[in-house]
Amino acid sequence: MPLAMDRAELQAFLTAELPQVAGDFRVEEVAEGFVRVRHVITERHLRPGGTVSGPTMFSLADVGVYLAILAMIGPRALAVTTNCSIDFMRKPAAGRDLICATTILKSGRVLTVGDCLIYSEGQPRPVARATLTYSIPPEH
Repeated sequence: MPLAMDRAELQAFLTAELPQVAGDFRVEEVAEGFVRVRHVITERHLRPGGTVSGPTMFSLADVGVYLAILAMIGPRALAVTTNCSIDFMRKPAAGRDLICATTILKSGRVLTVGDCLIYSEGQPRPVARATLTYSIPPEH
């Protein structure tokens, strides 16, 4: 199945449709059923103790799956998260960007399931793993 949106189109979509967070994310790679996204980490993403906050890691997983879906179906802004499960496995490196490797596990007519491995830049093992389910709006 050919991609409906490439890296540049996904980045432009983020800028146009989600300007409040678009500056935090960089789409690095797009392939069939796969997206790699970088979350640029700044001081505002840290929790006490200097580590990246859980909500920041959740937002990266959520954006990763969202973009992987859009890469397959095109710019349909109303796709929404219906479920998320996230395991925080180790502490991210302080002040380092996070990188999310998202793989689409199942893409159906109504629901799509994606799996994310989140890495702290420079660390070989993932710091978190998330599985998200999205509801895809019907085409009119």
